[in-house]
Amino acid sequence: MTTAKEEILNRIASAQKQAGLPDHVEVPREYQHEGTLNAEELREMLVDRLVDYRADVHVTDEAGLNGTIVDILKDRGCSTLVYAPGLDTGLLEGFDGTATPDDKNKDPRELNDVDAVITESHVTSAQTGTIVLESDEVCGRRALTLVPDRHICIVRKDQIVYGIPEVVSRMNPDRPATWISGPSATSDIELTRVEGVHGPRDLIVVIVK
Repeated sequence: MTTAKEEILNRIASAQKQAGLPDHVEVPREYQHEGTLNAEELREMLVDRLVDYRADVHVTDEAGLNGTIVDILKDRGCSTLVYAPGLDTGLLEGFDGTATPDDKNKDPRELNDVDAVITESHVTSAQTGTIVLESDEVCGRRALTLVPDRHICIVRKDQIVYGIPEVVSRMNPDRPATWISGPSATSDIELTRVEGVHGPRDLIVVIVK
């Protein structure tokens, strides 16, 4: 006895044969890439998308990165910070509070008590404003950016690509990944927006040009 699923698939196959359709169709893979967009244009597009998502965006250069991060932490009154273990600690020089590298062996629930966490991005799409973190030393474990209420993410020029196909091409399928498009938010049937439900409500993106 055939199942309902098998019956449906058999009918589809029969209809295709009667219509003379080929058994195999080549799927086009010529996705749109960044084309003629230069680094500045990609950055401007990314900033526009991030601001639209209600992220707090700062643009700086490498020389000003440390000062920008310290100023952000000071302006928000942060006294405790956890950072991805592979992050350059020189970026935190001048921070008056307590900065601790994340330890994947610690209970992730403890991250709920810190004022902020900081990571780098792995790759970021300018077209969609999507930041992708891959579980590694500079992006941290997934819990590092899902539990706390404030996430500072550094996005460097060479990490910005145009679209999702380019994002996927840079990812390691064997590593857990987190895709971020703005601060965590959801809405109910009455369209009441609630932030910070399944991730940080305060997303601060520092773009290094």
